[in-house]
Amino acid sequence: MRITVKKAISIFLIVQLCILVVYPFSSAIFANIEVAFLSAFFVILGSSFAYKRMVHSQVESGQYEEKRELLDEIEDPYELYDDEPINDAPYEELDLKEIVKEERAKIKTFNFQSMKKGVRGSVSAFRLVPYAFLIIGFIALKNNNILMLSYYLPSLLVGIIVGSLVSKKLL
Repeated sequence: MRITVKKAISIFLIVQLCILVVYPFSSAIFANIEVAFLSAFFVILGSSFAYKRMVHSQVESGQYEEKRELLDEIEDPYELYDDEPINDAPYEELDLKEIVKEERAKIKTFNFQSMKKGVRGSVSAFRLVPYAFLIIGFIALKNNNILMLSYYLPSLLVGIIVGSLVSKKLL
């Protein structure tokens, strides 16, 4: 694990050195590139870390349930071709009301617990702080009249790519 942390840090530092080369030519371009890169980098890293934490907490608490294989889910989303019978009764004696009750019980409705899981994953400090940095950085560049979208937008892409590479190495 020690080697991957060193690789992640070296990737980040190499990109930072490449960005630093721009500073002597134009501080406005440097500010655009640096704010956009760091914003996207921290958003990706924070989201990856928050997702990893959420998955680990679900696995530890026992809330994680085994799902079918992806190919089976695509080919048969409603489990119509499963081998297990719907009811143990012979086919002539199937009670349609019982079948409907069983199928309704399987349907997950929107409730407080499902909302709590979704909110917990999206309202994490690891996600909110980088987004706040993104918004505040953009507003600061705009208010100081140094926002140049031709440098800002490509730097977001670089931040996303480097953030995903580093998150794979670290997490």
